[in-house]
Amino acid sequence: MLFAFHRSIRHPQYLSLAIYQSFGRAWIFLIAAIIFLYSSGCSGSFQRDLEPHISSSNLLPSASKSLESTIYKAPYPGDYKLLTVKDKHGQVEQLWQARGELGQFGGALTVSSFGTGPKTFNCWSASDAESSGLASLMYEGLIDIDPWTAKFYPRLAKSFTISPDKCDYTFTLRQGLKWSDGEPITADDVVFTFGTLIAKGFGNASARDVLTVYGEFPSVKKIDDLTVKFHTKVPFAPFLSSLGMAIAPKHILEPLTKRPMTEFNGFWDINCDPKTLVVSGPFKLDRYIPGQRVELVANPQYSMVDKLDRRLPYLEKFVVLIVPDQSTQLLKFWGHEIDLLDVHSVRGCDAAQVKQKEHIDDFKVYNLGPDDGTMFLMFNLCRRKNPKNEKYYVNLVQQSWFNNDYFRQAVSHAIDRQCMIDNVLKGVGYELFTAEPSASIYCNKKLASYPQDLNLAAKLLSLGGFKKINDKLFDSGNHLVEFTLYTNAGNTTRDAICVMLQNDLQKLGMKVNYQPIDFNILIDKTGNSLDWEAVVMGLTGSRLEPYNGANVWKSDGRLHMFDQRLPAANGAISVNDARPWEREIDQCFDRGATTLDTPLRHKYFDRYQEIAYEKQPFIYLYANLDLSAVSNRIGNYMPTPLAIGYGARGTLHNIEEIYFKRKAK
Repeated sequence: MLFAFHRSIRHPQYLSLAIYQSFGRAWIFLIAAIIFLYSSGCSGSFQRDLEPHISSSNLLPSASKSLESTIYKAPYPGDYKLLTVKDKHGQVEQLWQARGELGQFGGALTVSSFGTGPKTFNCWSASDAESSGLASLMYEGLIDIDPWTAKFYPRLAKSFTISPDKCDYTFTLRQGLKWSDGEPITADDVVFTFGTLIAKGFGNASARDVLTVYGEFPSVKKIDDLTVKFHTKVPFAPFLSSLGMAIAPKHILEPLTKRPMTEFNGFWDINCDPKTLVVSGPFKLDRYIPGQRVELVANPQYSMVDKLDRRLPYLEKFVVLIVPDQSTQLLKFWGHEIDLLDVHSVRGCDAAQVKQKEHIDDFKVYNLGPDDGTMFLMFNLCRRKNPKNEKYYVNLVQQSWFNNDYFRQAVSHAIDRQCMIDNVLKGVGYELFTAEPSASIYCNKKLASYPQDLNLAAKLLSLGGFKKINDKLFDSGNHLVEFTLYTNAGNTTRDAICVMLQNDLQKLGMKVNYQPIDFNILIDKTGNSLDWEAVVMGLTGSRLEPYNGANVWKSDGRLHMFDQRLPAANGAISVNDARPWEREIDQCFDRGATTLDTPLRHKYFDRYQEIAYEKQPFIYLYANLDLSAVSNRIGNYMPTPLAIGYGARGTLHNIEEIYFKRKAK
């Protein structure tokens, strides 16, 4: 999972699990969608039995066949075909043949992102949506998941086998693969990527988190130039879902791994010469103008062809305009400066207007159902001291509040989620109470939704030792409850949500000082300096594999944000102060990952959600409805709920096949 400040990227969890292949496509379409009309009322509250945990009823909105029918269902295009050809030098090449209709070459597809742009072009150090989204255009992994069937299929690999004991995975690469600089892509690159970069924690260590179970990282060895073998000490159900990670060019990056890790993170940063990037995907970086635009051009070495055996991609360029806010994205779409508003760009407050204009402008709106990401409020639960100055990261008074279960539960009951959906998202979204959203096949539907209940919230605070005097809340030491709430500047939806939270919590007597700040500053606070009190942000999810959130939920995870333990110089995180419930979640994830029994996996992941539901380390708010609006000039646009990425790639899972239709004469 990654930060979703626009919303983020599907990293490191590109995708899902072989044992779920039997689910197919059908489950996706059973999830109800919502239409563009909305009510403006806010939900009421009611009295609940007073317990130190949150209780019962339905989680999902009621299903409706008419609403389900609005979810777009792209027709299945069939399987990829592997072609074996010889290049002009007589060398054998194995190329995947694309599945879409024949298109025309040329043109520049223009999309947009709001904010300040990518933070790095180093794919393996990326931890934000924009950087990772661009990386997915420039790099490929061994395998991917089919957007229609949920089955794994090879990408850089041509085939793979799994041993009967489910502990050995053997991959055979395609012949003739080349990096953009003409060097061959071989087994050495694969072994280097997993055995050095990821195993040793270079760059974003979240990738290591989701491949580690019971403290063990899989081994990988070269069999021959085109064959690699992975070994896990125990059967590891999520293993294949983590192998979509980008393979790295060993001949470029290996020298950096012999230097301090900080040098690796600084390599291919946003100030690098774009021509130095060596890639394997359909596009390569051509130009970056900070704060304005990113331009990519077609990679002539990309190893895919169309049905006439013409080398893809069809597009000559892929351009990302960087804009200051979401409203500007919409204006640029109306002005035909960008070709699509991808999911996470069509806000709930825009949906009705976008839908209304669909038939008077030259574009189409696609409803892809509930999003798999989560939006939440969290408090800094850190109880440790900063070793640099021996001062607590969070002062002792606020520590006592934030680590008080009753406090966090009271906050959750004080929040009017339905009012957020109605008034900020304009009805285009879902209330969220669970760690796995409704889009996930692992969502624990036994956990209850609940309306705002200020009476229950007040009683929970009383149980926690708080008291309200003259409309102000004080703790047992007579300290006024006051804290600063952050989110990233420029996100108008999140800004409105924070204002509503400020008002809701004021009803309990809390003084909330709301402060939107720059994205980079926010990332530094939550991941490095730990200098924060409360934050509203989002994380990506996975519809099929909850273990892809191990980097968030395990106590030593690199995105265990509500109580982030910082890594040592070697990138390792040690934990000696985990709470009992954190340790139990660790066990749930390890046990859920090391059984191939689907009902048993559900049992373990249900339990982790129950703990998260009771302890409220993340106070979940809502999940979006995924909508995109796409120019009718674009051909081969085939979005599916299983293939929604983050950043620039978005719903363009088959970007190599996207083309511009010729105008009728």
